[in-house]
Amino acid sequence: MSRIHTRSGCHCSRRDFLARGLYGIGVGAGLPLVLSRTSAVLTAQALQGTSVERHPERILVVIELSGGNDGLNTVVPYGDAAYYRARPRLGIAEKDVIKVAAGFGLHPSMVGFERLYKDGQLAVVHGCGYDHPSLSHFSSMGFWHTGVPNGGEPLGWLGRLADQSYSQSERNVIVNIGSAQSLAVRSGRHSPLVFDDPARFRREGTDAEKSTLEQLSQPRTTSNPMLEFLSSAAHNAAESSDVVRQASASYRTPVDYGIGGGLGGNLQRVASLIAAKIPTRLYYVSYAGNSFDTHVQQADLHSRLLMYTADAVHGFMKDMDRIGRASEVAVVMFTEFGRRVEENGSLGTDHGTATPMFVVGKGVKGGFYGQAPSLTDLDDGKLKMTTDFRRVYATAIHEWLGCDEATAILKGNFAPLGVFV
Repeated sequence: MSRIHTRSGCHCSRRDFLARGLYGIGVGAGLPLVLSRTSAVLTAQALQGTSVERHPERILVVIELSGGNDGLNTVVPYGDAAYYRARPRLGIAEKDVIKVAAGFGLHPSMVGFERLYKDGQLAVVHGCGYDHPSLSHFSSMGFWHTGVPNGGEPLGWLGRLADQSYSQSERNVIVNIGSAQSLAVRSGRHSPLVFDDPARFRREGTDAEKSTLEQLSQPRTTSNPMLEFLSSAAHNAAESSDVVRQASASYRTPVDYGIGGGLGGNLQRVASLIAAKIPTRLYYVSYAGNSFDTHVQQADLHSRLLMYTADAVHGFMKDMDRIGRASEVAVVMFTEFGRRVEENGSLGTDHGTATPMFVVGKGVKGGFYGQAPSLTDLDDGKLKMTTDFRRVYATAIHEWLGCDEATAILKGNFAPLGVFV
């Protein structure tokens, strides 16, 4: 029997355990969460007569570049002299840039993205951000996770997308690969599968907690919507952990996902689940910690991170093509903010605002979208947003997944960008 991880050291009764809404249930190392109390409460409310319709069975993979990726050294404006004036030591020399468009190119370590771009599978969206931006990692990431900046929204944008698009009876709609559940996947109707290492995806905790979870995971009929949801979540996690471990352990691929950074391994885990035909439609993958927070001696670290990222995504798409699923998969990449235009005194860059986003897939119309921010018309040294990031979300929701409820999901009207064929 597989196991669900719970917070250790908690001595609580069955009533207390249920009262806290299964808070702390997770899978694998690092105590990730499958279901929060807020999610459980909102689920009980959402069960009152809400109906949803099925949308095209495509797959969306969202990659979080945690820490605030330096967009200017990722998509390099080599044609703008202001870039080199602001970054005399940190700027990427024009001769080294992978030139893909007039005045713009990729960091020289991003050979994987160069290949995707040449194949027409990479879209770059300029200047993504939101009004009144925060320079706090925590606050800004929360805004990107919920898709409602400064709004206090308790559910994630992917969670709301799942609630709107898929029936609660559809299991494993969301998979979150990481050491903890992201706010982005917090849902009112769906309990995400959350794990880091598939081999350790099992139920753990005190004897009392394991006993309670064992009872909850047994099939039951009840008129209590809260208990029904909690029981379904526990039962599903118990069954799904076995499937996840088996799919990951048995997956073999000749495709190279790159040499390090963790992202390649996580995307290979996504590939193993897609190959196993698990009915997941939304995958969320992130870097551990604030990997892209490059305040000091940025050049070498950033180069490695971008190489890991480009190689991993290219390898993933190549693997999808190998197993015949590339036409069903799209990838969206984001970070919580960019960096300031001017390099700092420590050969790094400090927290900024607007930054490029990336959309990858066989169904993508490759190229550049939106207007590049000015490097001279700045907001206290920071780039001014030219594309609301929710337009990219709306593009994924409406154009890729075929959902007509983007306005309701994002709590506002954001025009798609026409990225997909």
